[in-house]
Amino acid sequence: MRSIAFLLTVFTATSLSAQAQQCPDIAPYQKPRETIADLGRIVAPTGIQESYKTKIGGIDQWLNVRGQDKANPIVLFVHGGPASPLIPTLWQFQRPLEEYFTVVNYDQRGAGKTYVEDHSDAVGASLHIPRYIDDAIEIAEHVRTRYGKSKVILMAHSWGTVIGLGAALKRPDLFYAYVGIGQVINTHDNERISFEHGLQQAKAHGNAAAVKEMESIAPYPGDQPITRERIIIARKWAQFYGGLTAYREESRYFFNAPLLSPEYSAADVCAVDQGNVFTLGRVLPEFVNVDYKGVRAVPIPVFMFMGRHDYTTPSQPTADWLAKVSAPTKQGVWFERSSHMIPWEEPGKMLLSLVQSVRPLAAPNENRR
Repeated sequence: MRSIAFLLTVFTATSLSAQAQQCPDIAPYQKPRETIADLGRIVAPTGIQESYKTKIGGIDQWLNVRGQDKANPIVLFVHGGPASPLIPTLWQFQRPLEEYFTVVNYDQRGAGKTYVEDHSDAVGASLHIPRYIDDAIEIAEHVRTRYGKSKVILMAHSWGTVIGLGAALKRPDLFYAYVGIGQVINTHDNERISFEHGLQQAKAHGNAAAVKEMESIAPYPGDQPITRERIIIARKWAQFYGGLTAYREESRYFFNAPLLSPEYSAADVCAVDQGNVFTLGRVLPEFVNVDYKGVRAVPIPVFMFMGRHDYTTPSQPTADWLAKVSAPTKQGVWFERSSHMIPWEEPGKMLLSLVQSVRPLAAPNENRR
């Protein structure tokens, strides 16, 4: 299983039309899928485990809710991509979080199970950043009502941070805090830093072919449009040299995760790549112009989880922004053994950071543990 256009996390695969893709066969994985499902089954009487669709932004979108104690605070997790859903990867890292939080994930419009539900032309025409932000706000309102909470903790990863920070700024009354993982502040800055790192590494490793390929688009991004073709070349080598997952050249563990997910049917697994193709071209023009550098105040507590080796959404611009912004509480947490995939690379430190720093901000009656 390989994502076609995981914009903020891979963006290096060969372009294929949705029709030309071959769906992977999940039948050989049935036994391990059953084992994973059994291990992940929440049996605590106080717990919650449900997956359902609900009307958000005029279309049915799929939610996944898991936790060991319904009294715990809710974390609403906004996935990356675009159209790279977290639900089929939850079995890899989320279980410990569920001891301290009720975690809500959802497949965004054009992604995963929500793509399967509706990928009409009308949905395609709605794929704009403001709509994604409004979807996140609607989901926050939905879950706090459904589960009897006054607010939720908002957490986002990669592309999802474009949505998450936008939602936090637009409706701060809904959220105890905002947690950005691999935060996007300014796309142009990220592209430049990522490219420079990849070129430097290629030269250091004597990779003449990589240097030649990267120099073919230099200066990058420069004053030329940031096209899909240029991004693929720019990201390819930065990620090859550890800018996606620290100390690794590939991240098969992530791309193959849906094959073993008990949450995803064969059609859902196939829809991951189909959703990438459906979404990418529609959101790229807006994504390349994302710029939160002018935001100088956030009305809720802000936490930034930053991978020291992240050259997919480079961390230094986030650290620089955080140093200047004002907020009731703010904290930057560096993950020294991580690149972009912090939840997978350092899940223990992520859990401790959330429990020690973020969870206490929730209302006292949501902290029984």
